[in-house]
Amino acid sequence: MKALIPAAGMATRLRPLTNDRPKCLLPIGERPLLGRALDALAGAGINEVVICTGYLAEQIRAYVTGNYPRMSVTFIHNDVYDSTNNIYSLYLMRQEAEGQDVLLLDSDIVFDPAILRRLLDSEEPNTLALNSHALGEEEIKVVIGTDGRVKEISKTCSISEAVGESIGIEKMSAGYTAALYREMEQMIEREGLSNVFYERAFERLIPQGHTFAVTDTTDLFAAELDTIEDFNDAKQKIPTSLY
Repeated sequence: MKALIPAAGMATRLRPLTNDRPKCLLPIGERPLLGRALDALAGAGINEVVICTGYLAEQIRAYVTGNYPRMSVTFIHNDVYDSTNNIYSLYLMRQEAEGQDVLLLDSDIVFDPAILRRLLDSEEPNTLALNSHALGEEEIKVVIGTDGRVKEISKTCSISEAVGESIGIEKMSAGYTAALYREMEQMIEREGLSNVFYERAFERLIPQGHTFAVTDTTDLFAAELDTIEDFNDAKQKIPTSLY
């Protein structure tokens, strides 16, 4: 299994913190977000990683090659990072990921490494990490069906029906990634949907019979950093054991 990390975005809502560095290199405690993710992956036995760069790509390359020389890392570059969203970065990883078992990690989350182990230990071939808490407009919300599997996943899901937030880490089987890239090809090449979240593709696959189970990680720390308020909040709330 390999890990996919889209890390091309400009993170304009985190300015001025991201004026001179990509969001994934912002430090929480003693390590930047990307370093925390790579350490967690190595600890879970995953040493093959694909990173899609864009904004300030050279900084990401220098950080990874300088600090993780033993990790097998493939860099893919998104030349149009300033006009596309993470679905396009994920699409660019097609050659490295289609028809393979993967872990997909957003690059703007700080999380307890135990989340990865819980996903990997799940008997479900396709599952996402879910935290249950009070929800607002910004979270990627998850609604599950009577079978316990995801039937809706988006920012616009009904808050009252949602069971929690998808924190941005998914385990996908070879069968799922094959279907996912077929769907993203349709969306991007034929419909021009390169500036949307990749969860839109997840939703379009549900009626086709491809969806996720949920792995409850509510008891484990995770935070997404979209704004300066999120960044400061994460620095305050991160458990000392993870610092």
